[in-house]
Amino acid sequence: MRRREFIGGLGGTAMTWPVAARSQQAKVPIIGFLSSASPTGWDNYLAAFREGLREHGFVEGSTIRIEYRWANGNLDRLSALAVDLVSLQVAAVVASGGPAPAIAGKAASSTIPIVFTGVANPVELGLVASLNLLASNLTGVSTQTTEVLPKKIELLSALVPKAEVFGLLVNPTNANIAEEARIANAAVVARGKSLILVEARSEEDFGPAFDALITQSCDALILATDVLFNNHRNTILALVDRRRIPAMYGWPEFPRAGGMASYGSDLAEQYRLAGIFIGRILKGERPQDLPVMQPTKFNFVINLKTMKALNIEAPANIVALADEVIE
Repeated sequence: MRRREFIGGLGGTAMTWPVAARSQQAKVPIIGFLSSASPTGWDNYLAAFREGLREHGFVEGSTIRIEYRWANGNLDRLSALAVDLVSLQVAAVVASGGPAPAIAGKAASSTIPIVFTGVANPVELGLVASLNLLASNLTGVSTQTTEVLPKKIELLSALVPKAEVFGLLVNPTNANIAEEARIANAAVVARGKSLILVEARSEEDFGPAFDALITQSCDALILATDVLFNNHRNTILALVDRRRIPAMYGWPEFPRAGGMASYGSDLAEQYRLAGIFIGRILKGERPQDLPVMQPTKFNFVINLKTMKALNIEAPANIVALADEVIE
C-alpha cells in the first residue's frame, strides 16, 4: 500500500503535491492535530485555534503546515493516528477532544511537545505531574468540566424547581466519568434530590439510555461534557425533544441548536489558547515551562423558545444571569 493511501485510510486527507510545493512545504514546521471527533461542526474551534497561532505570527499554509487526523468518534483509532503523526516528524501535536487523544499522544512520543484540550483532570490522569510543575512533554488547557457540575445543577434546579429526579448521561469510556458522577451525585443529594446515572458509549446507546431515563421518572437531565455527545448533537437534541426532558448541556452549541440551556467554559477560547501554546513552543519554549491553563471564561446560555415549548417559565433573576438568551 502506498503511503498516501495509508494516511488517507487513517483519517488524513490524501493530496498530490507538485514537486515545488512539496519542497516549500518541507521548509515550514508541521503541526499535528489529533482529535477524537469528526471535522463536522468544528469550523468555529479551528478558527479560534488558528487565531491563537496568528497571535504568534504563524499562519496555516504559509508559515506552518497542519496535518489533521480525525478519529471520528472511534477512540481505538487514536493510537495509530498518533503514531502516524510522529512518523511525519511533526514539531508539536494538539491533542483535542477529551483525555483519549492526549493519552494516545503521550504513548506515541515522550519528546514531541503535546498540547491537550478537553482534559478535566490532567494530573489525576498522569498526563502532567501538576498544573504548574510539569515533568513531561505535555501541557495544555484544562476544561474544568467536573468543577462546574455543581453550578450546572444549581442552574438547572433554578430553571426546573419542581424536579426531584435528575439524570446524568455519561460516556463510560471517558476517563473523567467516575469523578464527574461522584461530584454530580453529591451536588444533587445536597439538594435533597436523587440522581440517575445512564450510560451511552455509542450513538446506538442513546435510545436505550433515554428509555431508561423515562422508566426511572427523570425530571431533568445533565449531559456530561463528552466529544461523543457533541459529535451527535442533533440526535441527542431530537431525543430530548421527543421525551420532553428539560436538559442542561456543557456547550452553547446545544441551546443554539434547540437545547434548553448550557453552562461551561468557552470551548473556542480553549482552542485559541492551544494555538497560543503551539506558537510559543514553535518559538523555542518548552512544554515543561508552560503551566497548564485553566479557563477563566464561562458561558451560561438559555433558549427561552425551548423553555416555552416545555411549559417552563424562566425565572427573571436566572435569565438575568445568562451571557446569551435565545428567544
